[in-house]
Amino acid sequence: MTRMQSMNARGRYIDTLLFRQTDRVPFIPGNGRESTLRVWHAQGLPSRIQESQDVVAHAYAEAGGTETLPAGGEDFKVNSRMIPMFEEQVIQRGERTQIVQDWKGNICEISNEFTPAHLRDPIDFVTRRWIKCPVQTRADWIEMTRRYDLYEPSRLPTDAGERAKRLRSRTWPIRIEIAGPFWQLREWLGFENLCMMFYDDPRFLREMVAFWEDFVAKLLQKALSVLVPDEVHLSEDMAFKGFSMISPSMTRDILMPVYRHWGNIVHGAGCPLYGMDSDGFIGELIPIWIESGINLCDPVEVAAQNDLVELRRRFGSRIAFIGGVDKRAIARGGADIEAEIARIVPVIESGGYIPGCDHGVPSDVSWPDFVHYVGLLARVTGWL
Repeated sequence: MTRMQSMNARGRYIDTLLFRQTDRVPFIPGNGRESTLRVWHAQGLPSRIQESQDVVAHAYAEAGGTETLPAGGEDFKVNSRMIPMFEEQVIQRGERTQIVQDWKGNICEISNEFTPAHLRDPIDFVTRRWIKCPVQTRADWIEMTRRYDLYEPSRLPTDAGERAKRLRSRTWPIRIEIAGPFWQLREWLGFENLCMMFYDDPRFLREMVAFWEDFVAKLLQKALSVLVPDEVHLSEDMAFKGFSMISPSMTRDILMPVYRHWGNIVHGAGCPLYGMDSDGFIGELIPIWIESGINLCDPVEVAAQNDLVELRRRFGSRIAFIGGVDKRAIARGGADIEAEIARIVPVIESGGYIPGCDHGVPSDVSWPDFVHYVGLLARVTGWL
């Protein structure tokens, strides 16, 4: 049996994103959240089906798929979040909205249909109004740093050593997720305060960035000495619809050294993929990421003027992509989603790309349209 015939999900994922030849492209169409599933259950998805991989498998079967899709397995989570977290609580409840404190210490206003737990994990699409963030003063900052004890046992799985041994022969990809410096400082300071600090107090800003750089670097070294994952993935979300939230020159000056430092650790340990997640228009940031050792990015939002065909033309095989299918076209269905899939076929064929919804699948995507989209995607990736 040839290597191509015997590829597992792990090998297929790595090789696709490293622009190597594979038997087919990994099938990762994306999935909905709580509100999306409510709609889908009312439109034909059996109510017993709740888990993401089961939803995709059911849509694939409805679209005519006959294979058993690869499933994940045991993971190796690395916890870079604050420990302890702040107490999640409702401070004030109104007729339609509530004022809450989330796990990060943010005070914000959300709809009564949600709970503070919805702000901790991506359970649903939650719109919020920020009222106060936890770091307002230098004293707040000193207190915050105490929540990042590198030696807190729960930073790694309790059975890290034994788990790593079991995972050496894994057939599915594993990735470690870390908050990037822009993301993390925004969680402490709030978006407006962070952006103003680049101008008003760059010395304090650099102090915070340096703290986060050092903490994550040591945490990565600790984790990668136990298990080398297939990907280390940064969450950054640092762009609007048409441009980045801070200038490329600021990114290059203040954030790029952090990305490079971590990238040296990641690649030096033998981890093949170093990924970046940022919503918004990423075209002016990608060159900086490439220089930093980042070789993968997602979700490549089409509504933010990201054109995968043009990005591939500009950057070639220097960076791979995940996502890039316009969620609005999936919602419109029919000829629109057919045209959207046809648009990205050249990028799929050029390698270094796993197509999927360019964010969580929203609730305006009907179940029949999701099944249609899944079928189209399965055909162009070799699963139908």
